[in-house]
This record gives sequence, C-alpha cells and structure tokens, in this order.
Amino acid sequence: MDEVLIRRYANRKLYDQSRSRYVTLEDLAELIRQGRRIRVQDAETGEDLTSQTLAQILLERERERRSALPVSFLHQLIRHGEAWQDFLQESLRASLEGVVATQREAERIFREWGTRAGWWSDPGRVPTSAGQPAGTARDELEALRAELAALKARLQELEARLGG
Repeated sequence: MDEVLIRRYANRKLYDQSRSRYVTLEDLAELIRQGRRIRVQDAETGEDLTSQTLAQILLERERERRSALPVSFLHQLIRHGEAWQDFLQESLRASLEGVVATQREAERIFREWGTRAGWWSDPGRVPTSAGQPAGTARDELEALRAELAALKARLQELEARLGG
C-alpha cells in the first residue's frame, strides 16, 4: 500500500505532496477509505503528526455526528490513559491478523476445492461447468466473490482505522 505524504504548515493547512495541492481533513479521510495510507509531517520540524491528524479526523466526524464511538468508550479511553490505548491497539491488531489469516485460508481452501471438483485447472479461471447447471455454479461463485470483496473492504477499513 503506497503512502501519501502530507505536510502540515503552521497555519494548520495540509498539503498533499503527491498531488501538489492543499487538502482538507475530509479529503484525508477519503484517501484512507480508498485504502491509501497517509503520513502527516510538520513542514518546519519534520515531526510526525499522523496520529494527531487521524484523531482530529475522528473528532471532526464526531462533531458532525457520524462517529461510531460511544461516549462511555471515550470516557474509559481517557480515564485509563495509555495502558488502555495500548491494550485496545494490540487487541485490534491481533483481531485483524486473525481476520487476514482466516481470509487467506478460506481463499486457499476454495481454490483447492474448485480445482479438485474439476471446475478449472487454473485456480484463477472462472469455471463454466462443474457437474451442476452452469447458472448454479456461477451463482455460487459470484456470491462467494461478493462476500470476499465485502470482507476485503471491511479489512481495509479496519487497517485504516489502526493505521496499519
């Protein structure tokens, strides 16, 4: 995943180096939703401001009432400070790693199963018949592909939230 370098100036303006233009917090949120990774750097000192900027994006979403973070969760996060944040980050990271591993294993099993069933000799090729009516096999395959795409999108969303 390529990284987009954003420079933050003293006037709090954000400048996208790759597109040579100023951007808003919403523009950065959209880049992240598209699966891009951003790194925000102070234009003068070079200090990494990524974490603060991501938090600012979340706060802006809360201000617009689009946040999914309940008030009780935010209270706990503040009350327990860094230890809670570290625990939460590690838990989410471990969960994401589990999701990725499960997804890869499911893909491997599906390719193996499709090959053994004689649908195709090349696991990347779409089957045209497999001993079932063609529509049924294709429908199942398309449903599995749609589910896989949804899982990939959710995974990218979670990775973007974690910054990993």
